[in-house]
Amino acid sequence: MDKVVLFDGVCNLCQASVQTLIKLDKKKSLKFASLQSNFGQELLNDLNIEQDNFKTFIYLSNKQVYTRSTAAIQVFSDFGGAWKLVRIFYIVPKFIRNAVYDFVSSNRYKWFGKKEACWIPTPELKSRFLD
Repeated sequence: MDKVVLFDGVCNLCQASVQTLIKLDKKKSLKFASLQSNFGQELLNDLNIEQDNFKTFIYLSNKQVYTRSTAAIQVFSDFGGAWKLVRIFYIVPKFIRNAVYDFVSSNRYKWFGKKEACWIPTPELKSRFLD
């Protein structure tokens, strides 16, 4: 398991982002797990992140852990081709990128809403999700 995306399973913005990643991932190389899942909770614990902190986006790729804005840049750039151009955002200092990320993260439920329970993938997508 080389590439895993962890996301807030009740966040509408996060779910839409995952659905976009699924569409873009033609090689089907990404796996997904909600931060609320057993896998997500164990990872948060391993990374010493509060287990009820669902404001972060985590991307695991080739034994590297990326979070927040860096995770978003890295997951898209890993698609290759023209997607590598998103790396241009690395010129923006991390503290600024993460401030923007944190602002959106803090307001995402208000702006995009949330579900009462974690999103359940369709049977066709179930094999791409970890628990």
